Amino acid sequence: MNKYIVVSLAVLISACATKQYPQSANVTSEEALAFDCPALQQEIARQHSIQEEIKQTGEFDGRTVLGFLADFGVGNGLAKSSATQKAQNRLMQLESLRTVKCSPQAK
Repeated sequence: MNKYIVVSLAVLISACATKQYPQSANVTSEEALAFDCPALQQEIARQHSIQEEIKQTGEFDGRTVLGFLADFGVGNGLAKSSATQKAQNRLMQLESLRTVKCSPQAK
């Protein structure tokens, strides 16, 4: 009986211990129209901060161990991979917009 309680508690604790990564959305058409060069520069800087936050969240800690116990770390790995890909996609979109909106011909 005690064995089942311990296992149940371990599963409950580990399920709550998965890491939360910041998520980046694709650049919307409204954003693309509204962003001017300074706003794009600021958004690119913010996106770099989000990438750094993803990197720091992914570092080894107690939540990593608990996540590994719950699902061998697959959930945390998938969440980090997804967050990293979304952040990279948004950054590439912003960089493309910067090329267009911040060029000398755009002024």
